[in-house]
Amino acid sequence: MLLFENSDGTPQKPLYNSRILFSYLMLIKSHYSYINIDELLSYAGIKSYQLEDEGHWFTQNQINRFHEILRAKTNNQNIAREAGKYASSPGALGMMRRYVLGLIGPENAYELIGKYASKLTRSSTYKVTTIGANKVEIEVTPTEGVKEEPFQCENRQGFWEGISILFKYSLPSITHPECIFKGGKSCRYIVTWEESRSEFWRKKSNALGITLLCIAFFMPFVFSLMETFLLMSLFLSLYLIVHLHSKSIEVDELKKAVNNLSWSSDKLIDQVNLVYENSLLINEIGQALSNESDLNGILTKVINVLKNRLDFDRGLILLANEDRTRLISRAGYGYELDELSKFMMSSGFRLDRKNSKGIFVTCFKEQKPYLINNIDEIEDSLSERSFNFARSMGVKSFVCCPIVYENESLGVLAVDNIESKRKLIQSDINILMGIAPQIAVGINNVRLVDARLKQFQSILQALVASTEARDPITAGHSERVTDYAVGICKELGLPSCGCLIT
Repeated sequence: MLLFENSDGTPQKPLYNSRILFSYLMLIKSHYSYINIDELLSYAGIKSYQLEDEGHWFTQNQINRFHEILRAKTNNQNIAREAGKYASSPGALGMMRRYVLGLIGPENAYELIGKYASKLTRSSTYKVTTIGANKVEIEVTPTEGVKEEPFQCENRQGFWEGISILFKYSLPSITHPECIFKGGKSCRYIVTWEESRSEFWRKKSNALGITLLCIAFFMPFVFSLMETFLLMSLFLSLYLIVHLHSKSIEVDELKKAVNNLSWSSDKLIDQVNLVYENSLLINEIGQALSNESDLNGILTKVINVLKNRLDFDRGLILLANEDRTRLISRAGYGYELDELSKFMMSSGFRLDRKNSKGIFVTCFKEQKPYLINNIDEIEDSLSERSFNFARSMGVKSFVCCPIVYENESLGVLAVDNIESKRKLIQSDINILMGIAPQIAVGINNVRLVDARLKQFQSILQALVASTEARDPITAGHSERVTDYAVGICKELGLPSCGCLIT
């Protein structure tokens, strides 16, 4: 069974956001640095760049395999609960923590979970109910058709603990009266925690205030005026000190909340802007190619958009030649002129060799995108010549995506970084996989136009031949007129289709 398939061969649905596993990795780096993370990811069928993309999701099988090997490597049967607690710790800096820190007190944070859980998991629904002072009930119900594992229940309990600890509270009390792994229809958790520092001092301040009022009303009947005044002065001073202290703590908590909300909002705005810009980019390419009938014009427009709108150091478009034996470089940007010329002349990637295993050839044949953040990772999969050539071109990290039209591979779109320090992630694949089909449609339109022009030209040639066969005196006249027309078109800078029509 493949990592992305169920036992019956049907594809598994992606259920868990990458942020869930990212907190595991942060825990490993902090507490289990001896573990080889690449080995964990490989066993689970996960790429490192997928983890770094907040928009990527994993299947239940991938999560299960990741936990299986992690538990074996750490020899810690409670690793899931520990990871849940760590997910909301200061060291994790996870997505959830950004929003949790913007709240005042665990109660609001637990309430947020019910609204925010769908952003992290599609495997279950969350319902949070406040049932008392410093006490909530969280009900987690699995989505129909999803089979979670017991370690995920433990992970959730660890997260409930981490929420309280995050606000500098002691470990909360968690009871688990109903569990889906013990015959229940859902998992119910009763979480109880102690009050906050600001709440504690606020209560002290209120108690002193009430005491002060009692002194003002009743003490004159018991003590002398001077004694009452001194007692009131003492309690008033004590009340002001405690009240100011509680307000100071409350203000500090509010400042932290405002700062974290501001940071969270900025991150969210950045993500929204990125999605919007990518949508505009794909639309811009589609519009630019819709009126273009020349292949070189299409490739030039695409390259110019990539260069001006995307954050890559270099870009390249390779297309299969007419007999589909090689991938040939057709357009690019970011290369020095001598580099580009050398690349254009030397980089014919063979498609007709069964044992060819270059990454571009594999991308073309399998119609799958690839992301490599370290070219040394694929040294064994390249020929010595190809690897040395890539190194000489300064390639370090790159993404390549197939250009496919109706299941036919036409070429490969590739980008890479040599100077920028930005690490490539899954989102880079996503945007290029949105652009590649636009290129494929443009190339197919050019092929259709060329086919029609050739058909039209054949018809004209047949008519000319039949005309000249009936009148030998004018034989050759049509060819000469065509030659003159083509020459005039070239001088005027008209396209080839204009020459043919003339």
